[in-house]
Amino acid sequence: MTTAQALILLAIAVYLLFMLWIGWICAKKNESVDDFYLGGRKLGPFVTAMSAEASDMSSWLLMGLPGVAYLTGLAEASWTALGLIVGTYLNWLIVAKRIRRYSHRLNAITVPQFFSKRWGDSRCLLSAVAALVIIVFFIPYTASGFSACGKLFSTLFGMDYLTAMLISAAVIVLYTVMGGFLAASFTDLIQSIIMTVALVVVLGFGVTQAGGVQAVLDNARSMTDYLSVLRIHDPATGGSHPYSLLTVCSLLAWGLGYFGMPHILVRFMAIEDEKKLKLSRRVASSWVVISMGVAIVIGVVGNAMTASGALEQLADSETIIVRIASLISQYGAVPALLAGVILAGILAATMSTADSQLLAASSSVSQDLGNDFLKRDFSGKRGMVVARGVMLAIALIAAFLARDPDSSVFRVVSFAWAGFGAAFGPVMLAALFWKRSNRWGALAGMLTGGIMVFLWKFLIAPLGGVFAIYELLPAFLCAAAAIVVVSLLTPAPEQSILDTFEAVKQK
Repeated sequence: MTTAQALILLAIAVYLLFMLWIGWICAKKNESVDDFYLGGRKLGPFVTAMSAEASDMSSWLLMGLPGVAYLTGLAEASWTALGLIVGTYLNWLIVAKRIRRYSHRLNAITVPQFFSKRWGDSRCLLSAVAALVIIVFFIPYTASGFSACGKLFSTLFGMDYLTAMLISAAVIVLYTVMGGFLAASFTDLIQSIIMTVALVVVLGFGVTQAGGVQAVLDNARSMTDYLSVLRIHDPATGGSHPYSLLTVCSLLAWGLGYFGMPHILVRFMAIEDEKKLKLSRRVASSWVVISMGVAIVIGVVGNAMTASGALEQLADSETIIVRIASLISQYGAVPALLAGVILAGILAATMSTADSQLLAASSSVSQDLGNDFLKRDFSGKRGMVVARGVMLAIALIAAFLARDPDSSVFRVVSFAWAGFGAAFGPVMLAALFWKRSNRWGALAGMLTGGIMVFLWKFLIAPLGGVFAIYELLPAFLCAAAAIVVVSLLTPAPEQSILDTFEAVKQK
């Protein structure tokens, strides 16, 4: 191992130990299952904002998004980012305050539990189905995070991919099992800061190595439609393909996913004071715009670095920031430590999402399936033991799925994102804003959205043409239609449910 690699490893080790220390500190504050899964609803506005966005971005921000821009230019990356920016803002604007208020009134600590209590589902059928949806989509989502960690270490240090992935997964699981929601939230805050530092440093260094801003622009202009947002560059042929309005709409549909993301929605439920959500919205929206914009530009800069010879041709475009950090480390001890911070940023992006996903999946099994649906008593210390045991089991399954080093972070995340957006997004909007919706409509919407994601992805989209669009858009629309139709064809909700809706609306 070279001196530079040793210093990088030192920086990463310090970061990982710091995360574990936070988990240990937060563990002392978890006295109940409510504390473990929702932090006692005591999050401040800044922690709420940054932990929500850090848990949202995942390794996709520092690996998937720059990788797409590096290969194909601005079109796919830009429309996807725009959809996410708009979705982020609308989620904070129209959903955050209402779900905080509603979940607090109903004493719901998970999203599935909120669905059942919102519609008076005493059998907790909605909770059970929602929990199964979370398990189905969160396990591969978590696996993609573990995979990103494995790629990082195997690329940088030549480590065995499987070993690197398992070590990374172990650290994530350990601090989350110890500290629960509070550990996940406070580590997410720190991780968002590290991610920001990584993006800024990589951008500045990359532009310098590529020969300056003009050289980056000249390289981008030399490739057919690389800078176009209406045509996508084809790196295989050197040509380009048109982007239809339907394709643009399907990419913008990424924003619809926010309304159904359990690990983001639970942050809204956990804030201490709903009046401070406006500050959280401003902080979160600003960070998302800046971070995604910089990530896309890094992909463009990385391509220019390859063209200039400063960076070798990448076999895997998703490792672009890893490669740039390796170059930085060659300039001395301090740059090597800085490179370690950058690479810790990639770990941060991955860990900030994986820990939240583990919590959501764990709560679905122990609380929504075990406690609510099967009527098992998982409260108190017993509940804490069950919650942590379930989390370990889910992590093992995710690690097994992540054993393939050739899986694409971007593609896995996009599928899981579609699943949650379609299964939960329309249901959440109906729960918060449509009084006439009922439990049967919610159940129909949830099942329709989840099933349609699979059908469109694997059966309809392969037909090509107008069908080759992001599965979230058609699945979301079908789920919304199912909620409306089934709710109107079945009896209206009980008066007590309507009264609660009005009370929350008028507060």
